[in-house]
Amino acid sequence: MSKHAISRRQFLVSSAAAGAALTLFPGRVLGANERVHLGIIGLGGKGGAHFKDFSALPNVEIIAVADPDENRMKQAGPNVAQHKDFRSLLDMKDVDAVVIATPDHWHCLAAIMAFQAGKHAYVEKPVSHCIWEGYKLVEAARKYDRIVQAGTQQRSCPAVQECAADVKAETLGKVLWVHCSRLDAREPIGKVDGPQPVPEGVDYNLWAGPAPMAPIMRKSFHYDWHWQWNWGTGEMGNWGVHYLDDLRHILGWDDVPGNAIAAGNRWWDDDGETPNMHMSLMEHRGVKVVVDIRNMQDPGGGGEQGAVYLSSRQGNHIQCENGFIRIARGGGKAYDKDGKSIKQYKGDGGGAHHGNFIEALRQGSSASLNAEIAVGNMSTIMCHLANVAWRVGQDASVEEVRESMKSHADAVDTLESMLAQLGRSEVDIAKKPFVLGPKLTFDVSRGTFTDDNAAKANELVRRVDREPFIVPEQV
Repeated sequence: MSKHAISRRQFLVSSAAAGAALTLFPGRVLGANERVHLGIIGLGGKGGAHFKDFSALPNVEIIAVADPDENRMKQAGPNVAQHKDFRSLLDMKDVDAVVIATPDHWHCLAAIMAFQAGKHAYVEKPVSHCIWEGYKLVEAARKYDRIVQAGTQQRSCPAVQECAADVKAETLGKVLWVHCSRLDAREPIGKVDGPQPVPEGVDYNLWAGPAPMAPIMRKSFHYDWHWQWNWGTGEMGNWGVHYLDDLRHILGWDDVPGNAIAAGNRWWDDDGETPNMHMSLMEHRGVKVVVDIRNMQDPGGGGEQGAVYLSSRQGNHIQCENGFIRIARGGGKAYDKDGKSIKQYKGDGGGAHHGNFIEALRQGSSASLNAEIAVGNMSTIMCHLANVAWRVGQDASVEEVRESMKSHADAVDTLESMLAQLGRSEVDIAKKPFVLGPKLTFDVSRGTFTDDNAAKANELVRRVDREPFIVPEQV
């Protein structure tokens, strides 16, 4: 067995062994002006962006990178240690913290292993691939007393922070409902006629990790995993998480709705599995929420338009008693009852998020983190609720979908908007109808679904990990 091979026995650490790990790998205590040494795990588009962003901060140095695709590490340059297997990066005692920018299916396990090695972590969104492992991620962060930032950078955006303060103060009265939208203009990912070869330079065993080492059924090995359930979480986890996190931030929620209904489908004939038109209706603390995520180009809206209450392709419409707020990445505005703009929220999309993490490392405390991992986990769970609610669904008529959404006018309006867009795209929903999920009830304290429709939904709460890459019961 090689130095970095992990057996099931070795990784399923007992409580006693975990306690010993805290002593063996306590992590380096950082001085106020001391240089912070980072390692980046995953050098794709987001990992490369993190490399640039963290490198630009004063007294921060990227000293190591890791990626199972050796071609992707070249961008780090010759003076940075390169590891195809990130476990050898974790062995480096001078690495203070790691930035995890792997595909979704690796986020939790890589972070837990980093904690056990005495590292702090910045974990990209969505912070988990399934509900159960997200709870284990937070549990491990607490057990090892690690400083962990979630990559939902809009938590550090001044516009969202100011908006949250105004909503808390009820400057426009109580919140009545919210429409959360991300409308994109992606293309189909294509369709292959058989398993594709592993790209040269990629260690597929390490890339797959805890996920199935399944045949590659997509033209593009990198990125298009987002749209296949073994590795990705669809657009809901890819982009929806940002605006669902904003929603929770603005409304002051420290938990998530305990219910969800979802409808939609993937109306492309390609190798993707996740829906490209996906709506979900939830309710929490008396506030109804419609989540509206679309990937299809809209011939009638320039490819990016179509949100019922938004003039752009993304963001939140927050309907209050005495007006409303529209806010997205970078800023927004508040309006009175007559639709007159009365305040502008200016933001930067969270440009200070990386610095917020570094400052917390210097302080030796999670208290100042804008997106502490428990916060990121709850926002990710909202994505999982919408995804699970759709995945347990069945083919349904438009009337059945309309009936399921009739409790909230905005949900019905969103369905009509989707139907209009599908019509403009010449989609035949008689041949490929909506998939409608039953109403699910979720117990956030237990991390499981309850009531009549729980059995099938609970099958998706936890993934069956591939040995030896297993998220342990006892972290």
